[in-house]
Amino acid sequence: MISSMTGYGSASRQVSLGAGVVADLQVECRAVNSRFLDLGFRLPDECRGAEPALRELVTQSLSRGKVEFRAAWRINNAAAGAAKANPHSLGAINKDRLDALYTLQERAQDAFPKAQELSIAEILRWPGVVSEPRGEEEGWIAATVEAGKAALAVLMESRQAEGKALVDVLTSITGKMRDIVKTIEPKVPQYVAQYQEKLTERLSEALAAQEQAKAGAELMERIRQEVVLYAVRIDIAEEFARLKTHLQAVDSALAGKGPVGKRLDFLMQELNREANTLSSKSVSEECTQAALELKLFIEQMREQVQNLE
Repeated sequence: MISSMTGYGSASRQVSLGAGVVADLQVECRAVNSRFLDLGFRLPDECRGAEPALRELVTQSLSRGKVEFRAAWRINNAAAGAAKANPHSLGAINKDRLDALYTLQERAQDAFPKAQELSIAEILRWPGVVSEPRGEEEGWIAATVEAGKAALAVLMESRQAEGKALVDVLTSITGKMRDIVKTIEPKVPQYVAQYQEKLTERLSEALAAQEQAKAGAELMERIRQEVVLYAVRIDIAEEFARLKTHLQAVDSALAGKGPVGKRLDFLMQELNREANTLSSKSVSEECTQAALELKLFIEQMREQVQNLE
């Protein structure tokens, strides 16, 4: 199925920290447009070991897009409530570290007698004073990979849903472009005849204005130039044929599976080239207006194609 490059997914897992304490781990996966596959990771230290596995998961599943994983965790509230009945589960006091901090405070107060003593909260936040349960590294890695895989699956579902919507939009636009071609192409002979009539009138007036044979050579050169210019300007059958071929290629790509963004981007360039040529060769106001409408639709498609993988 064709997918968009933008999407979001999240999933959570629990990690046992020991002593009855459980952490809730939340992993988010975000994706936006990018020409290539660009991966980023914002993981806490406990989850860093899962990065290679997450990177492999993404490279196996996606081909384009800027994809970022973010993870965060906090102590489970229910586990924290149970831990109140068992204070030791909240962490152990490092007595050596606490004694060292007490000594350091006394020395500081000797140097600064007016300094306030540390509060209980400040003491408990001091690095190394409380040894909190952190869990095993293997547990963190396993939980992060599981949550990341689930978040990636949700992201891919959202990308596919948006991709389907984009396909519907693009298919609608190609239908409108075909309608324009069907309307204008049968009228080309009429435009050619009208232009030929105008050209004949101009040449007849030029001939009537010539009174000297010397000017005959100059007149013939002018007629030759006009005819050459006329032949170039009215030859738009090839442009119509290529337009229809490119539109068919767009529909075929949209009906297929897998990454199509780069192919469609190339087809947009080809369609725009043909529309520009139609505009430059236009022999009627209606044809010019049709070329402008085609260019407008192509630009709308180009903006949507940028979102496809």
